Amino acid sequence: MNRILIVDDEQLTADTLGIIFRKRGYESKVAYSVEDALECARRFDPNLVLCDITMPGRDGIELMSTLGRERPQCQVIVLTGYYSNLRSVREQVGKMPQAVQVLTKPCRPEELLHEAERMLASPVSTSLPRAASSAPRTLHA
Repeated sequence: MNRILIVDDEQLTADTLGIIFRKRGYESKVAYSVEDALECARRFDPNLVLCDITMPGRDGIELMSTLGRERPQCQVIVLTGYYSNLRSVREQVGKMPQAVQVLTKPCRPEELLHEAERMLASPVSTSLPRAASSAPRTLHA
């Protein structure tokens, strides 16, 4: 069973996504901060992390960076609602050793599930850094 860690400081969003992924047959955990996410990832060993970029304290970029060092096989989907930081996010994503996909909010749950399924179906290689797609995908409701 695939394990997904959902990280968002908006608890309702994180909890709702956790329920959606569990109903689809995934084992999912939620965290509301980068610190909690890193602690959970060390115990839970997720195949995929779904995280918001902008959070209080440490952000999603820092989470990806730490996960890249500790768990380079763990793929990541990052979500951002701030279009002003897309260029910076893409630059940072390109430096990550793991597979990362950037999606913009708002996105429909079924499209998010589809992207997660697509990433988890792809073989994971940790020998070379892997950049995300050249442009973020915008998934609209």
